[in-house]
Amino acid sequence: MRASRFTWLLMLAVALAGCGEDAKPTTSSGIARSAMPSDPALAQIYANSCQLCHANPAANAPLTGDRKAWEPRIQQGADTLLDHAINGYNGMPPMGQCVECSEEQFLQLIGFMADQPLPQ
Repeated sequence: MRASRFTWLLMLAVALAGCGEDAKPTTSSGIARSAMPSDPALAQIYANSCQLCHANPAANAPLTGDRKAWEPRIQQGADTLLDHAINGYNGMPPMGQCVECSEEQFLQLIGFMADQPLPQ
């Protein structure tokens, strides 16, 4: 009986050996969780203010890097997106939880999350 329990535990350990390895994200939510602006100041703002919602599918915000989800928003233009970021829109809180962000920072962060340039 002990030998079979030991064999079973050994097989389980071998099967689970790869579980702790970091896989490269392949889904939009995986990309959203790992994406970070290259500029350190924007990365800090993103981590503190944007990532909570834009990297969490349950938040119903367009996920960072999900071009398809961002496309209809991008088509509204930079002025509308900036207005939504500053004044809030639907579930988006006013100032996107970044009361110190400048308009330029908001536009850079929106462009980063949308993974595409903003039309003016």
